[in-house]
Amino acid sequence: MFDLADLSVPIIAAPMAGGPSTPDLVVSVGEAGGLGFLAGGYKTPEALGEQIQDVRARTGTAFGVNVFVPQRNEYDQAAVQEYRNRLRAAAQRYGIDLPPIRERDDDWFEAKVELLVAQRVPVVSLTFGLPSVETVRRLRGAGCTVIATVTTPAEARAAVDAGVGALCLQGPEGGGHRATFRVEDEPETTPLTGLLDEIAAWSPLPVVAAGGIGDGARIAELLTHGATAVQLGTAFLRSPESGAKAAHKDALVDPRFTRTVVTRAFSGRPARGLANEFIAGYDAGAPAAYPQVHHLTSPVRAAAAAGGVPDDMALWAGTAYRTAAADPAAVVLGRLWDEAVAHGAPRR
Repeated sequence: MFDLADLSVPIIAAPMAGGPSTPDLVVSVGEAGGLGFLAGGYKTPEALGEQIQDVRARTGTAFGVNVFVPQRNEYDQAAVQEYRNRLRAAAQRYGIDLPPIRERDDDWFEAKVELLVAQRVPVVSLTFGLPSVETVRRLRGAGCTVIATVTTPAEARAAVDAGVGALCLQGPEGGGHRATFRVEDEPETTPLTGLLDEIAAWSPLPVVAAGGIGDGARIAELLTHGATAVQLGTAFLRSPESGAKAAHKDALVDPRFTRTVVTRAFSGRPARGLANEFIAGYDAGAPAAYPQVHHLTSPVRAAAAAGGVPDDMALWAGTAYRTAAADPAAVVLGRLWDEAVAHGAPRR
């Protein structure tokens, strides 16, 4: 079974659903000594299976797959309908129709578990909660190292009790969705270092530190505070291997975008991205309803991406977004690790 301590470079390329995490990115990071992740979220099991086969055909290094744990089917239907009505103006800008409200969506979770077990994927990470203990046992029984993404000490303890093999601790500085176990939960505001100090002190499991990491000095600091590895997403967004849309990559260095904010406007879940006009217009009153809001805004975001309109896109980014470089992923990884070693991180 894969062990995080065996990584020659303890840097993980975060799973980024919606396109950025490609097989190219996974292979490049793995070949350079880190750990790459495919993002299973929003993909059909068939599409995910093809990506797994693609990675395996090109590298013998370990890799991971992230999946979304299904959400409870509870939300304020009136609030979502009202939000849909508000979104009509955005849809009209692109001459498109909004979809009906989707009542249920488990993101093919059970079928993906079957796939991961059958494929004996080296590492499986879980986001948005915990599955049953039996599911965790099945994955581990197939040789998968199971990592639970957590955002609070309480979630970390629940993950330990569920029998996972490691924790990915996501601080508030991170880009994209916060991995809170419940949709309605407001994200933890304690900085990553404080959370890491608290959890690493008692956790019997390895802890991966994630959120707003942009340079080697920060990596060295987090390793000193007890992290076994670190996970970065935004740092790889501008690499040529990233599948992020061109408008998203460009926005990370565009002086018009000056800060990141946490919003529910795009998906109904708290997520950090570059502040843009869509957030300014729709954040207030955005309901805590995932994946309902995600599906409602999806065609608007797709149309904006196709037209190169960043102000209507979900420009997910962590607080260190200005450090993201357009270099190959292996170059980014090597530079970050060299910087970390220069700041005291021990070579492995």
